[in-house]
Amino acid sequence: MPSPLPGSSPGSARPLADASLRNCLAPAKLNLFLHITGRRPDGYHALQTVFQLLDWGDLLHFTRREDGVIARKTDVPGVPEASDLVVRAARLLQTHTGSGFGVDIEIDKILPMGAGLGGGSSDAATTLLALNRLWGVDLPRQDLQDLALQLGADVPFFVFGQNAFAEGVGEALQAVDLPKRFFLVVTPAVHVPTVAIFSEEALTRDSKVLTMTDFLAQHSSAADWPDSFGRNDMQAVVVEKYAEVAQVLGWFSHLAPARMTGSGASVFAAFRSKAEAEVVQAKLPASWKSAVSESLDSHPLFTFAS
Repeated sequence: MPSPLPGSSPGSARPLADASLRNCLAPAKLNLFLHITGRRPDGYHALQTVFQLLDWGDLLHFTRREDGVIARKTDVPGVPEASDLVVRAARLLQTHTGSGFGVDIEIDKILPMGAGLGGGSSDAATTLLALNRLWGVDLPRQDLQDLALQLGADVPFFVFGQNAFAEGVGEALQAVDLPKRFFLVVTPAVHVPTVAIFSEEALTRDSKVLTMTDFLAQHSSAADWPDSFGRNDMQAVVVEKYAEVAQVLGWFSHLAPARMTGSGASVFAAFRSKAEAEVVQAKLPASWKSAVSESLDSHPLFTFAS
């Protein structure tokens, strides 16, 4: 078999445009609502949610290697390299495609961990999308989503790359148009473990199954966002166990409608303008981490798969 052309992927003669991709945003997500509708025989929970992408997240940097080695060049406290989702995502794509390329991955970790913002899942999805381009393997989006599900329930959404109404364990996705908003996200100094919250006996698991039409029908104007539809079924359990989350929600109660995202600990509120969000942010206690972010319609690397 002839060797691939210089600058092309093994098994392909298509030239590769870039040797590296820098400043790849792995956007955070919010769950505008989160209903748990049951528990499946495999132990996973059936849910319904609407995912909202944010223009805020970790930054990843990728440099293609010719020797097949996959290496994380940045230390992430508390996350060993072998178990890091970005490394696992790269190895999964490499194994699935048979690519002979490797990659050096650097991570500017910006999103807090254990906050319900999807940081690790988004990092993994950004890795799949970036390497799909950088290695020239050009898998279609659905194939990448199928791979992503092996890494975690939220990862397919980030590969899907658009705001979405989600069902199943979060992998059954329908694109949804959401109004442009600014969000104030507040994260208290507590880590909320997702698995532990899903295991709580007090967790509601019998929410009524709804449709995307039900959701959209109640949002004819941007003024209704984000809390006029549904709830976060995990919020009551988290508030009972973590006083820090309850304090943030209580602080918001006289300023703006707010709710928890995912399994916590972050709490968010929506505003029509950045200025309005920053006025409320300025009143926050100094010990709480916060960010004001504009909503996104699609993942910055959306065009890296089709």
